[in-house]
Amino acid sequence: AAALTLDCSLHWVLRRKLLCASACLRHRAAMSTLLINQPTYAWLRELGLREENDGVYNGTWGGRGEVVTSYCPANNEPIARVRQATTKDYEETVKKAKEAWKIWADIPAPKRGEIVRQIGDALRRKIKVLGSLVSLEMGKIYVEGVGEVQEYVDVCDYAVGLSRMIGGPVLPSERPGHALIEQWNPVGLVGIITAFNFPVAVYGWNNAIALICGNVCLWKGAPTTPLTSVAVTKIVAEVLEQNNLPGAICSMTCGGAEIGSALAKDERVDLVSFTGSTHVGKLVSLMVQERFGRQLLELGGNNAIVVFEDADLNLVVPSTVFAAVGTAGQRCTTTRRLMLHESIHDDVVERLSKAYKQIRIGDPWDSNTLYGPLHTKEAVEQYKAAIEQAKQQGGTIVCGGKVMDRPGNYVEPTIITGLAHDAPIVHKETFVPILYVLKFKTEEEAFSWNNEVKQGLSSSIFTKDMGRVFRWLGPKGSDCGIVNVNIPTSGAEIGGAFGGEKHTGGGRESGSDSWKQYMRRSTCTINYSKDLPLAQGIKFE
Repeated sequence: AAALTLDCSLHWVLRRKLLCASACLRHRAAMSTLLINQPTYAWLRELGLREENDGVYNGTWGGRGEVVTSYCPANNEPIARVRQATTKDYEETVKKAKEAWKIWADIPAPKRGEIVRQIGDALRRKIKVLGSLVSLEMGKIYVEGVGEVQEYVDVCDYAVGLSRMIGGPVLPSERPGHALIEQWNPVGLVGIITAFNFPVAVYGWNNAIALICGNVCLWKGAPTTPLTSVAVTKIVAEVLEQNNLPGAICSMTCGGAEIGSALAKDERVDLVSFTGSTHVGKLVSLMVQERFGRQLLELGGNNAIVVFEDADLNLVVPSTVFAAVGTAGQRCTTTRRLMLHESIHDDVVERLSKAYKQIRIGDPWDSNTLYGPLHTKEAVEQYKAAIEQAKQQGGTIVCGGKVMDRPGNYVEPTIITGLAHDAPIVHKETFVPILYVLKFKTEEEAFSWNNEVKQGLSSSIFTKDMGRVFRWLGPKGSDCGIVNVNIPTSGAEIGGAFGGEKHTGGGRESGSDSWKQYMRRSTCTINYSKDLPLAQGIKFE
């Protein structure tokens, strides 16, 4: 009996060792298939990335949540892994960020600007490799990936100057011996939730401006671009550490809806800046509003280019191609509706169709490529569904309309004509490269169609008529936050306020006076006399 027991024990020990060995082999095999371990992608390690990366930063790196794999949209191969945050990680990070704010808020704004300048310089040094990561993980072409990092750099430069300029006016008081001033102070902790399509730039717009205003930041990037979030945070964290500042000034928690909901509901988060779909933005908005919190929403856009009979078609065609096809139709400012005056409709459609057939499709990191993949397989399904709905509603496919037979999430850029201006599919923002071409007769009709969708982000007209230009810019013209003339709907500069109206959310980021969204205003009356006169001449004696 003793021998039998010993045999059984040995059997289980051997079985356990074999199982462990098998698991180790599977783990090694999985690791070897990661792109980061292939010589072609060795440059990823220049960003401090490895096979499995911590997805929480609050002065120290960690993460005790689920391990997620990031995939390359161009071939659907795994790049590397990130361990996400748990709610406990989130809780610890918020506490550390609030403590860090006590230090950061005491630093003079121009000194904060110096730190932001250093962040911009650190990004400059890594711009090509970070742009390559954006291209690899998000799927946009390389020049767009680098351009996105450049946006963060540009906003840093802008914020440095702004750090010596923000402030309120001294107002004339109606009472003798009194001063009336406007004081601006930081809100405190800014929670930044960003989308997959601009995994660097949108954080940069918020981060640089929020920092010089005296806030600390907590970033939750898109769940499908966690490596970019980690890489950017490593660059920023190094600058803070070199200046002996708490790393929690720029915290990060990778995660999904659970972390996003916790951030939206958290009264300790003084401003929630959310960039994403209108559907999710509405859910976030309700959570923040329920606690009377402050929010900055950058949501969807169903953007239109309106082309009149006097337009320069040599500008119209390349502008439309860039705005409709760039980033594979995955910009919030992508042109989704093209309204053509009936007299030029057929000519423009023919020219566009020829241009679409010349678009160079390929790997996004190939310098010759103009058009890459959609970000996810789900987006491909959305593309297919939209094509079918457009057909059912009377649309005619002029070019494109198919999923491409190649690895990755590639679909053909598509032009559809013949739909009614108010067809359900035309009024729905589908985040794919489908352009709906509409035919109009009058200016009044075109302006009305532009404004009839629920979103109000970007819009543009092409015309040489200066009267029409100013009607377009005026109270009966476009109701969007971005109103352009003779340029595309996409490609906004950082110096202007970026954002839109209606279901786009009403938020403003980046330039102009967007900094005010990150600060709270106090009206202060100071009595430096020995008397106590009341406003409006009231006597209370």
